[in-house]
Amino acid sequence: MLTAARPQQVFQSSELSRNSTRVFAAAEDQPVEVTRRDGEDLVLMSKSEADARDGLLQLAATLIGVATDTRGTLAERMSEALPWMLALSPEDRETCASDLIRAARASFSTGQAHLAVAELNSWLETATAIAAGLSPASVDWLDADLPVERP
Repeated sequence: MLTAARPQQVFQSSELSRNSTRVFAAAEDQPVEVTRRDGEDLVLMSKSEADARDGLLQLAATLIGVATDTRGTLAERMSEALPWMLALSPEDRETCASDLIRAARASFSTGQAHLAVAELNSWLETATAIAAGLSPASVDWLDADLPVERP
């Protein structure tokens, strides 16, 4: 299977000592590799990147469990694994399940953990809002353009 390689900057460990500001700045954007002569190379990344990867692994474990279960529909199996989905309508559960699978596949194939994590969090927040009694309010859109003075 082909996967997209993530471009990664490489720094020698001596540069981490000499110019840590540059290495840390690069690690805030994406994980960086720190090479060492006397030991295994290391990867330096932001906490948010590490958290996103952990979240992606948790989602992967959940999806593998759902995929190996043969009882019920995908949405039913995912609702069993992610009980907050029960706050969604049956139609939204179907949409949520397929959206999460698509986002996870995109994350796994591109190495961009935030794609699946953001989709998961978006659906979770939607379910939480529905469970709290919030519902979509009807919006009255203006059909005519209204001129606005420059501030």
